[in-house]
Amino acid sequence: MTEAKGVTRLGREYETIYILRPDVVKEAAEKVANRVADAVSREGGRLTLVDTWGRRALAYPIRKHRRGVYVYVKYLGSGAVVNEIERNLRMLDDVLRFQTVLVSDEVDLTTVSIDPEVVKFEAIEPPTEPEEELSRERELGLTDPPEGERRREPSFDPDDIDDNDIPNLEDE
Repeated sequence: MTEAKGVTRLGREYETIYILRPDVVKEAAEKVANRVADAVSREGGRLTLVDTWGRRALAYPIRKHRRGVYVYVKYLGSGAVVNEIERNLRMLDDVLRFQTVLVSDEVDLTTVSIDPEVVKFEAIEPPTEPEEELSRERELGLTDPPEGERRREPSFDPDDIDDNDIPNLEDE
């Protein structure tokens, strides 16, 4: 396919964040990274940024994991690139969650310059210490916290409530 001079090629810019299991081994993380890079190039897209954010706490447990390895990928392409990346991430057991967002609808592909150093996937090191499992009782705050941790205090004092604060339903 040849391009005429002065013609701008427009594409879309997307970003995908995927979360890997916290105990993922280096080889499995590389497999996921290679599948993402292959999907982008196979569908005619271009990686522009890859950033490994490392192990972080999850907002809520996912498949009984409280932590995960976050990887941020930014790329140019079409909807077919997004479909292929998400299809690949869905098939891999090491991926807990992923989300793709359209960053920009019209990007001039001829003006985008890509530094080869920022599109390299970083190796993920295994965790240094095992993840602590919490019992259901401790999770709900029914047992005492370990030494050094404080118990969360209630946000109100039940003694501060007087009879005027409680509506009288018998009068109705």
